[in-house]
Amino acid sequence: MIFIGKFFYLTNQQEIEEQERRHGEFDLIVEAQEGEDAFMKFKQRIGELRDKGDFFQGQTRIFFIQLLEFDRFPRHQALMLNLKSTAGDPLMPFIGCSIPSDQADACRIYDWKNNEPEIDGQNEKLFLEFHS
Repeated sequence: MIFIGKFFYLTNQQEIEEQERRHGEFDLIVEAQEGEDAFMKFKQRIGELRDKGDFFQGQTRIFFIQLLEFDRFPRHQALMLNLKSTAGDPLMPFIGCSIPSDQADACRIYDWKNNEPEIDGQNEKLFLEFHS
């Protein structure tokens, strides 16, 4: 089975200044016989990322939010896994990392300029637009 775990986290919670503390979310994916095996692999990987990289620094709390289980991936129609909607205009930049490892963090800085996304200082291209 293929398991996808979703986690929320808080790091550097010992810091006094708010801008020094961080929070976020991440997903882990693994193939395992059952959910309990997936949990153990998730814990092991999170420990490795903390020990060998810059993730989860300082006083850290990690919350398990969701476990998705698949016997196969969809072939004919894309499946939305998680949608996050936040109230208000996009204001704050954030760091996003795609498939980070202890060899490379693959992190980029995401920001918003005039309600358009900017990644590492480069404007992104519009993919779709709908009007009401």
